[in-house]
Amino acid sequence: MSADTASRTLKSRAGSHRPELDRLWDRLRHGDTVVVWRLDRLGRSVPHLIDQLEDLQARGVGFVSLQETIDTTTPGGRLVFHVFSALAQFERDLVIERTSAGLAAARARGRVGGRPKKLTEQQTATARSLYESKTMTVAEIGRVLGVSRSTIYRGLEAKWKK
Repeated sequence: MSADTASRTLKSRAGSHRPELDRLWDRLRHGDTVVVWRLDRLGRSVPHLIDQLEDLQARGVGFVSLQETIDTTTPGGRLVFHVFSALAQFERDLVIERTSAGLAAARARGRVGGRPKKLTEQQTATARSLYESKTMTVAEIGRVLGVSRSTIYRGLEAKWKK
């Protein structure tokens, strides 16, 4: 076999940082083929696996999984890859749809997402009156209320927009 078509065997470690995989990715060239024992050796989840396979395809690198008999260097293997890819995209779309529906339902029940406001309505009104009376600087108002200057400015800005 020539260097361009040499098969490479991938051995990975558990965890998110995988130095051997990174080293493999750095050495891959167009025409190479990555060979793994099982699909889970390359990707930890279906979306991650699809991303890895798409990256290999974009580089012109073949992929073979011995256990699942997937070989992207053949038409049948590419078909299986595209089916996996379509299923992964479908899964991502479902997650987005469910998340959006859940957020809309929560908003309909009066729930507001995001981080809670540092200033209550009463504190914001106090900050605004102190600011408008020019008796204290913004930094002093912040110290009195126990928040930063930027929080005071955000509170004042929100009230002025209303």
